[in-house]
Amino acid sequence: MEEDAEGMDRLDMDGDFVGGRFGRDGEFYYEARRERAPQTRDDALYGVFADGDSDFDSEEDEASRRRRRRKRRRDEAEPDLTRPVQFVSKGVTDPQKPDEPEEEQRPGLGQAASSSRTAAVASEEEDQEEGYIDLPTGFGQRIAEGARARREEKERQEESAKRRRKAQSAGFEPGKPAPAPGSLESNAKVAKMMAMMGYKRGEGLGKNAQGITAPVETTLRPKNAGLGSVEGFKEPKAFTPKEKLPPPPPPPPAKKEKQRWSKKASVRKDQVMTKNELLARRAEQEHDEQPAFVQKVIDMRGPQARVLTDLKGLSAEHEMEANDVPMPELQYNVRLLVEETEADIVRLDGQLRREQEKVASLVQEKEKVAKQEALQKHQLQVMEAIAGVLEQVRVDDTTGLLTLGGLLKTFQELKLRYEEEFKMCSVAWVACRFAHPLLIRVFQGWQPLQNPSFGLEVMSSWKDLLQGDQPYDFSDATESMAPYAQLVSEVILPAVRISGTNSWEARDPEPMLRFLESWERLLPPIVLHSILEHVIMPKLTAAVDSWDPRREKVPIHVWVHPWLPTLGQRIDTLCHSIRYKLSSVLHVWQAHDSSAYAVLSPWKGVFDTASWEDLILRYIVPKLQMALQEFQINPASQKFDQFNWVMIWASAVPVHHMVHMLEVDFFSKWQQVLYHWLCSPNPDFNEIMNWYKGWRGLFPPELLANERIRMLLTSGLEMMNQAAEGLELVQPGARENVGFLRATEKRQFDAAQQASHRAVPGAAMSDMSFKDSIQEYAVDQGLLFMPRVGKFYKGMPVYEFGTVSVCIDSAKRLLYAQLQEGAERWSSVSLTQLLEMNRMARPR
Repeated sequence: MEEDAEGMDRLDMDGDFVGGRFGRDGEFYYEARRERAPQTRDDALYGVFADGDSDFDSEEDEASRRRRRRKRRRDEAEPDLTRPVQFVSKGVTDPQKPDEPEEEQRPGLGQAASSSRTAAVASEEEDQEEGYIDLPTGFGQRIAEGARARREEKERQEESAKRRRKAQSAGFEPGKPAPAPGSLESNAKVAKMMAMMGYKRGEGLGKNAQGITAPVETTLRPKNAGLGSVEGFKEPKAFTPKEKLPPPPPPPPAKKEKQRWSKKASVRKDQVMTKNELLARRAEQEHDEQPAFVQKVIDMRGPQARVLTDLKGLSAEHEMEANDVPMPELQYNVRLLVEETEADIVRLDGQLRREQEKVASLVQEKEKVAKQEALQKHQLQVMEAIAGVLEQVRVDDTTGLLTLGGLLKTFQELKLRYEEEFKMCSVAWVACRFAHPLLIRVFQGWQPLQNPSFGLEVMSSWKDLLQGDQPYDFSDATESMAPYAQLVSEVILPAVRISGTNSWEARDPEPMLRFLESWERLLPPIVLHSILEHVIMPKLTAAVDSWDPRREKVPIHVWVHPWLPTLGQRIDTLCHSIRYKLSSVLHVWQAHDSSAYAVLSPWKGVFDTASWEDLILRYIVPKLQMALQEFQINPASQKFDQFNWVMIWASAVPVHHMVHMLEVDFFSKWQQVLYHWLCSPNPDFNEIMNWYKGWRGLFPPELLANERIRMLLTSGLEMMNQAAEGLELVQPGARENVGFLRATEKRQFDAAQQASHRAVPGAAMSDMSFKDSIQEYAVDQGLLFMPRVGKFYKGMPVYEFGTVSVCIDSAKRLLYAQLQEGAERWSSVSLTQLLEMNRMARPR
């Protein structure tokens, strides 16, 4: 069995405890717990297959034994109070051994104390030999490193103190740095001996101090240079006995150190700083520094935490220790007392200032309250005076002794004496309450349209008293009116409304206009608005609706236009009805009736531009075009009726429409007549010139200012000049059609060539070529040319040339155009005129 169990751990407790035994009561007692062998890396890797036997003493190596031995000795040595607390079981006392000493029963305080010093010395010696420190955790390593650093710092301080004492014994001053090692001053005995022989520091040796003071300098020569001279290397100067450096300045006489902190020491009177000086210095420091922000530092290094605002004096204690200041602890405590006293002074001074500021603030508040009390007392007296006056007015009103003039005078004096209180207390409303019944009696039976100037002086006086006396009303509601507006709306407005509704006629605007003109300065805006909306506009609207332009002899603008400055935008509602009335009669109007111009022309500036142009184009321009088309130009016997009918409308019809109408229907015939007259044999140029001037004088200035009209008239003048010079005249309209005629001739020639082969009649060829030429011209201009199915004019088919209907007379080689869609009015036109008609017909 033992061979089978070799290499396996036993599960009994024989190897777990030292001195273990069972007592009579069955309890197990032991002296100490046996440490189990630590698991090595090989044990973790190979387990039972690791090299070596499983015996505890033979399995562990030398390093493990040393490590455990050091740990055991360290644990038994003097405890490290920086390490965490760890409790160890003391075991169980055997009741069967009562006579055994306590020290032998448990290895506790006695044994640990007796063996701790031996174990600590052995552990320290072994650690010094091996130079190794073993602690269980990283925190323990940091504690050990800190302890080592403190021990090294203490050794350095002891060494420094030892050198300082040695220097003082040699005669060196404690404030000066220690002499360099190897120098004369570093050896105290030699230095004292040479001083007794007359040697002075900084001077040469010898009776006459002829020795050198500085040691001989050695200069390193370049490598492989030998004893010869080397370029670039400066040889040191040879020493001569005569060379002597100037002696150093004699050291200052050593002052005898005072005996400090003793009764025999001389009493020094330090400067005493008063409270005012301390506060002044603090104020200067705060004024000079003026930090953007104060950062507080909490010093918790001492027994009590300190709050600092700067880092001055933070390390004063350490600085005193470093400078060897005597009794640094006492000086530190004294300085703390001084600083606390200064802080108390500053704190008390701040409290004093705050109390003084509070007193000053209370004094100002007292003065302010006193002023308010005086003001309120004055206001109370004023209120009592106003109340007395109002009470007297109420008594007079009750007894019937109150008159309108007396009431007005009373409130005028009241406002003059107490203007602010008059506005603040809204005394104007009180005045309106007393004045309302008196004014009702004054204006009773008043007819404002027959006598508009009645009561102007009275209401003017009340306006000066009441106008603008409602300062604290910021609402926008129409109900919140000023006292004067309220008074006028209750006294004047009812009379005006009754007269305007019952007796005033809209076709006679003068009575109402006179009233508004007389009361313009006295009527508030809200009252005027009410009169216009509820009296004048209903009357005008009813009159416009009942107006019949066929029967009325008085034009409508006679009684509507006077209201234009007063009504403003309200007139737009009337213009719509007026346009409807005018259009109902203009569709049967003829050009010879000039009354239409008298009725329509005044509305050009009243109607908006779009409405006016639509009305003119729809009802006026077509009738004027018909008149010009019927107009005949005959120099022998000229009649100007139709032309004068058109010229009457020159100022009413828009200029571009009038120019187009004259160019198409007048100047085309006028230029033809002038051309034939100039081509007649032996024309009378004087007569032609007078005829030209006569026509030019018939055009109104607004047409002569147009560039197109001037160009058409100038073209006639050029024809006259060419004829006078004997040049060949060109028929009007031929220049525009030169390209067209050339294309026509070419197509006619081509068509004739084809007709000779096909035996087609020449008339058909001529007709096709003319139509094709017009079609190609339309395509070149980007216009649509197509026949209109089922449409004929005088037996000729109608074509659509862009937006204009045309027909082609191939026999006369003429092109006719329909002047207006829906009207059978046709006229011969040129291609240029046809393009202009398309341009004018395009929607803008």
